[in-house]
Amino acid sequence: MDTAAAPEHVDVLVVGAGLSGIGAACQLRRRLPATTFAVLEARGTTGGTWDLFRYPGVRSDSDMHTLGYSFRPWRGARAIADGASIREYVADTAREFGVDERIRFHHRVLSAHFSTATARWTLLVERPAPGGGSQTVRMTCGFLLSCTGYYRYDRGHTPRFPGVADFRGRVVHPQHWPADLDTAGKRVVVIGSGATAVTLVPNLARDAAHVTMLQRSPSWVVALPSRDHLADRLRGRVPEGLAHVLVRAKNVALATASYQFARRRPQSARRLLRERAAAALPAGFDVDRHFGPAHDPWDQRLCVVPDGDLFRALRAGTASVVTDGIDTFTPDGIRLTSGRDLPADVVVTATGLDLLFLGGMDLAVDGVPVDPADRVVHRGMMLSGVPNLAFALGYTNASWTLKVDLVTEHVCRLLGFMTRRGHRVVTPGEPPTAERRPLIDLDAGYVRRAAGKLPQQGAATPWRLHQNYPLDVIGLRYRPVAGPGLEFA
Repeated sequence: MDTAAAPEHVDVLVVGAGLSGIGAACQLRRRLPATTFAVLEARGTTGGTWDLFRYPGVRSDSDMHTLGYSFRPWRGARAIADGASIREYVADTAREFGVDERIRFHHRVLSAHFSTATARWTLLVERPAPGGGSQTVRMTCGFLLSCTGYYRYDRGHTPRFPGVADFRGRVVHPQHWPADLDTAGKRVVVIGSGATAVTLVPNLARDAAHVTMLQRSPSWVVALPSRDHLADRLRGRVPEGLAHVLVRAKNVALATASYQFARRRPQSARRLLRERAAAALPAGFDVDRHFGPAHDPWDQRLCVVPDGDLFRALRAGTASVVTDGIDTFTPDGIRLTSGRDLPADVVVTATGLDLLFLGGMDLAVDGVPVDPADRVVHRGMMLSGVPNLAFALGYTNASWTLKVDLVTEHVCRLLGFMTRRGHRVVTPGEPPTAERRPLIDLDAGYVRRAAGKLPQQGAATPWRLHQNYPLDVIGLRYRPVAGPGLEFA
């Protein structure tokens, strides 16, 4: 470790230069211009998820007018946008607000230790050494803001399939899509039924011999237009800022209403989604088997297919769906639990993510290690008993950035309040009741696999996550920052 020089110090360290981290940096630049900050990014470029994922057809699964930033309108023609366009939007935003100069690429945070005596975090950061290789250096800050997302970047989740070593074809995970993979004219099997699978299938079906989506159980799938008709009508007719506000408000209202409808009237929501799927599928298609899950809508995330592209591929016969289990891989494909053999030249394991909180950094306060699983979240952005730390975790039932925008805006309000009052430390306390609930209220495989690794939420505000944007606007934007459960020093 390089200890020859004193560690570099800034007021705020932002960890991550993806959609969340760049948004946080822009909020700091806009709202607290006198605050010093740096952005630490483990990879070599901005974009986060939208730079990492390069599989065919990678795109947003919510509209960019709300997935984009509140302070910078989305100007693309398509509301459900491709990954390259989102990557460019993030990079352009960083340049426009001058935060690209604050990014330290190839800086991976290993640990963060807080000292109440100095009111500072000390981070151990791995970065390239001047002469080659890597070195570990120290950096300090008064406030730490983690914008690392929620999953591991270095690997996705792939179950241990029996017989996979015998398969003569190629097995790939979409999180690390090989640049040299050519699926033209080949038989492709995509294992999975989530957002990645329903994106891959119609895009691979354009030139593959045939694509089969192999799912153990189905998901709820809904077709939405890739363009926003209100945005199209307003573009060039009203000022851009006004159009941005109107389109965001419309989309937030629709998303909130549809979610509340599904949760309050699940049978009606099931019937509506089934009817829409049946109308888009070929005659005689077994809708209930392949698109009629046992779970209710929003027990797991709904899968969006822009302009019904998945349904079009199924109607065209270039793709098919098989709902069955995997018995074993064979040299020529996959043998299903039903005994059927599914031939394949390429198998894509769209089987999910491995969750990782705070980018996996080790935390300690005054020398005592912090296990996030033992902590309770405060306002959906801080951890009980952990001073001067916030994290940006977006919504699971709406556009991710809606929540991240509110969190980073609230952090700026909090830092401004502390500066005005002369406070150096803010620490969330414990909730008044012992009741604990899972942080993420989804019955998804990646959430179940993360049990015991994530913090928990409490029973009531401010220790409860509402997954409700209008409520969070009130709580994070308008209520006093010195609310219940916070201790200042």
